[in-house]
Amino acid sequence: MCSNAAGRKRGAKMKIRKVLISLVTCFIVSCFIHVTIVQADDLVTDGKAAILIEAETGEILYEKNSHEQLAPASMTKMMSMYLILEAINNGSMQWDEVIRVSEHAASLGGSQIYLKPGEEMQVRDLFKSIAIASANDAVTALAERVAGTEEAFVEKMNAKAKELGMNDTVFKNPTGLTEEGHLTTPYDMSIIGRHLVQDYPEIIEFSGLYEDYIRQDTESPFWLVNTNKLLKYVDGVDGLKTGYTQEAGYCLTATANRGEMRVIAVVMGASKSDIRNQEVTRLIEYAYGQYELVQKLEGQKVVSNGYNMLAKNRSFENAVVQNEHNEIHIDKLTVLKKKTDAEQESKYDLSLNEEIKLPIQPGDQVGILTYYYNGKAYKEIPLTVKEPVEKNSFIGLLGYIVSQILFGENA
Repeated sequence: MCSNAAGRKRGAKMKIRKVLISLVTCFIVSCFIHVTIVQADDLVTDGKAAILIEAETGEILYEKNSHEQLAPASMTKMMSMYLILEAINNGSMQWDEVIRVSEHAASLGGSQIYLKPGEEMQVRDLFKSIAIASANDAVTALAERVAGTEEAFVEKMNAKAKELGMNDTVFKNPTGLTEEGHLTTPYDMSIIGRHLVQDYPEIIEFSGLYEDYIRQDTESPFWLVNTNKLLKYVDGVDGLKTGYTQEAGYCLTATANRGEMRVIAVVMGASKSDIRNQEVTRLIEYAYGQYELVQKLEGQKVVSNGYNMLAKNRSFENAVVQNEHNEIHIDKLTVLKKKTDAEQESKYDLSLNEEIKLPIQPGDQVGILTYYYNGKAYKEIPLTVKEPVEKNSFIGLLGYIVSQILFGENA
């Protein structure tokens, strides 16, 4: 009996030992697997901070210290170019306008096109010199033209940064030359990069040029060579802006477009230009290797269930809905998904503003469509009117009421 009891005790101890060994083994294996995955996904090892986004949806595909404030060097010029393009698009400055260079602008060092005080040059050539050659003298000349003084232009830069949600950015100059407190983050650089390509797509006509000339009609044509070498070596790259100072290290905000998908990759604080270029390239290839855009609701009818309105609202309904059966046509809704993921369930909810007053003008928001993907609210689409909507006449009101009585609410 004693021997049997002792045997049972030994057996129990052995079982407990096996369970503990199994648990420890699982823990060790899980730790190893976790470390391996982190290393595989760590695309940026040299740069201090980085981010990768898909431009249309704004979704973040990768980030490393993306909210760390660092000196941006000449990536600053993305905001400068945004404000210059804004001035051109609102008509306050013209591409063919001739700018007389100030003594201050001509005195700027670093990357430059060697402007002389009093020299005259068209806005297009000055802008080209910024986008391709990162010219400090050119950006300062245009900054003074847009805002009157460099200081006033910097105020506009910071106001625009706040407007766009670049909450960790403070600009001190339009060039990116080292100045205390001149700081931003990869996340904020991705914001201005995204707005630049979406709001002013003509930027690509300049940032995508690898080389060009200015002063072509003079005895000394000046050859511009792009500081972004990825233009020549990485498929789809067509911008945006490099940067380097001793304080900032090597920085780059690059954008690439393949098919219908555009990505923006930012690396800041790399130790060498070639390493920076390698890490940005890895980010871009990772994006196109792992993700794809899927079109949803394209040209599809979206039905407003039971949205019942009398005549005044009926006029509103017809404008938004396009016909007499509560239908709204969505031009396009894009979903970003991993290529390896199975197709997820999707649905939508429609909320129309029943309190809106007539008349309604083109562009007025009259409702919101919320699209759900993979069980979560993925995107909200504002619904707007394309044509003016006036109040119905008494006859229109009477006709609608009669149709409701005879044929029901969807008549």
